Amino acid sequence: MPKRTDLSAGNLNGSGRLTVELIEPIGKPPLVAINWPTAATITTPASYDNVAATAMRLLAAASVQLAAHKVHRRL
Repeated sequence: MPKRTDLSAGNLNGSGRLTVELIEPIGKPPLVAINWPTAATITTPASYDNVAATAMRLLAAASVQLAAHKVHRRL
């Protein structure tokens, strides 16, 4: 059973959830899974910048968590 570590997760626009996790399968190299919402994220042009900023914030947070994980464990 692979070890899974949540790196970041959050809602993009009410219903769409973005999650990023580190997966460490036994005997195989680790990988990062970015799970985007299965349906389109609908927003108004006025709110688009907030949705894009939230997505980038979640990906940046995952990058920071992954870097911290690398410091404590050799990946």
